[in-house]
Amino acid sequence: MPASAHGDAVRLDNLTVATFRIPTDVPEESDGTYAWRDTTLVFVEARGGGVTGIGYTYADDATALLIHATLAGVVCGMNVMETGTIWTALVAAVRNLGRSGIASMAISAIDVAMWDLKARILGVPLVALLGAVRDAAPVYGSGGFTSYSLTQLREQLAGWVESGIPRVKMKIGRDPAADGTRVAAARSAIGENAELFVDANGAYGRKQAMHQALLFAESRVSWFEEPVYHRDLEGLRQVRERAPAGMEISVGEYGYTPDTFDAILRAGAVDVLQADATRCEGITGLLVVDGLCESTATPLSTHCAPSLHVHPACAAKRVRHVEYFHDHARIERMLFDGARVPVDGALHPDLSRAGLGLELKRADAQRYATS
Repeated sequence: MPASAHGDAVRLDNLTVATFRIPTDVPEESDGTYAWRDTTLVFVEARGGGVTGIGYTYADDATALLIHATLAGVVCGMNVMETGTIWTALVAAVRNLGRSGIASMAISAIDVAMWDLKARILGVPLVALLGAVRDAAPVYGSGGFTSYSLTQLREQLAGWVESGIPRVKMKIGRDPAADGTRVAAARSAIGENAELFVDANGAYGRKQAMHQALLFAESRVSWFEEPVYHRDLEGLRQVRERAPAGMEISVGEYGYTPDTFDAILRAGAVDVLQADATRCEGITGLLVVDGLCESTATPLSTHCAPSLHVHPACAAKRVRHVEYFHDHARIERMLFDGARVPVDGALHPDLSRAGLGLELKRADAQRYATS
């Protein structure tokens, strides 16, 4: 029986980091404000008590450098079982670096690894350690990039619906004049019963977003994500107040620290708050956001990294659904044994495995290694 089963401390012996860069499955993908040809996964392994836990974030090589050069030295030797103490030490360590952005993503990868390691030491799935409130996390299929042709758009979204996912999301904003046609094509492809979400990634101005919301209502769009720049909380509030009935406004994927999410909620800027455990300082940070949502009766949706989110999403009280993002779902299936796939429109945690239930496919991952 592990020493921790008797309440004893378990020393973190080692923490290592690696990066993997995976090309997109088409020459280029884009949304309303950004285009990319590859995605970098920053992978952390934490070892203590003869057990190894893993965590990761989708970030830049600079995130890995911060972990290797600074943060690993902060946490090594600490008690693995005290995840809150470790999280607090990491936050304190980046005070002079600027907490948001790269630093928060580095904290996220380490924090996830700490929770995974703790659960593995105890021999339980992570959701059991966190305390389950649901058996499975509903998902929405997410992709529909602005670089896709109408044929690609229709095929991807319709494919998700045919597989049993009852809600899908597409990107808009690259060409506002064409967005109405693209959204209508998506509605035609998925039928009348599936929910249709759109994400502008902040591409519109305030009045433009309000105009587009009325246009999208004709295709029964029920979710309008980042209609304006995510820091324009007043603009988000205005769009929310003027959006057609039945259309929810969401934002939060670029939230890194608790004060950002608190400001969004205080501004009345959203109907549904988003948070990403690979950015918002890990599972510990995600649970903080869930607490804010609980205190304001605001639904919460997790952003991207579906296999990482399935356990905490089944434990968070206010979570409505998980984003089954095309790029990350594909990467997680490529690199991890145990990556989850939707069944009946939901992700189910594997209760037969300890921790997150994920293991790196080292031979498969090595071809994408950058460090």
